[in-house]
Amino acid sequence: MTSGGVKWGLIGASTIAHEWMINAIRATGGDVVSVMSRDAERGRAYAAENGIAQSVTDIADLVSDPDVDAVYISTTNELHRDQTLAAVKAGKHVLCEKPLALTLEDARLMVQAAKGAGVVMGTNHHLRNAASHRAMREAIAAGRIGKPLSARVFHAVYLPPHLQGWRLDKPQAGGGVILDITVHDADTLRFVLNDDPVEAIALGQHGGMSKAGLEDAVMGALRFKSGVIAQFHDGFTTKYAETGFEVHGTDGSLIGRNVMTQQPIGHVFLRNRDGQTELPLHHHNLYETALAAFHAAIEGRGKPSATGEDGVWSLAAGLAVVKSAATGEAAKIDPGL
Repeated sequence: MTSGGVKWGLIGASTIAHEWMINAIRATGGDVVSVMSRDAERGRAYAAENGIAQSVTDIADLVSDPDVDAVYISTTNELHRDQTLAAVKAGKHVLCEKPLALTLEDARLMVQAAKGAGVVMGTNHHLRNAASHRAMREAIAAGRIGKPLSARVFHAVYLPPHLQGWRLDKPQAGGGVILDITVHDADTLRFVLNDDPVEAIALGQHGGMSKAGLEDAVMGALRFKSGVIAQFHDGFTTKYAETGFEVHGTDGSLIGRNVMTQQPIGHVFLRNRDGQTELPLHHHNLYETALAAFHAAIEGRGKPSATGEDGVWSLAAGLAVVKSAATGEAAKIDPGL
């Protein structure tokens, strides 16, 4: 199979698929041939709007379709496990939204099932595909800031009205800011630092948007195996802040601005004894970068930019933050891989 031959089925008629993933699939040589929505009318309208030939209401109809090679899962979080297992059993490659599941046991089961079936599984952590974060990773690996000591992530944003809903009021669906945004922080930190977190401590906030006990903002810190400590601020309630990602080392600092975003934008500055310089960035659509890597992995060339195991790690960090915010105590991070 060539990358041009990868035919995708969408499990979930979602906003993110409409805004980002369908175009990215097509831009990297793939095609979207089917979409599943439990609401038949919504599915038909979605298919028509997005130029998709077929809509179905049952996952069995989608995963049994011989024209579907891979599935993109973007339903609510509590559905990811069973939908992934159904797709894997049918021999389909799987790109799943984060968090992979609501428990580590379920996330590990998904990864193991994909391995056992010999199919590719990836987690849609888009930020590690940004030119900004890749440049920061390369600069750290090249020793340009010496030994990394600390990091800071500013990822407090405003959740737009069209995305408000289950993220704010459905704990059973894995709502709340931590499993929506903090997992991205954890993955991006792991990628940029090439290091794994081992401990989390956090304070949650209820700023008036969320319901049912879910946090709509959180602040906290992660400790990594190397000793690096990283602070983070995530929110659904912050209308006017910019995002950022910083890493500070013994010999310099990397300062990223407007980089925690789906858009291919932002700047990264290196500060050291010689002053400040801006790193050259070759911006490209983050999701197209992810899909190109996924298509290559299907062909046997490399891995998805974020693997299933990466998704287990980010979930482990997110669940530790949830636990710490609830108990007021530090929580260990152990993905059990």
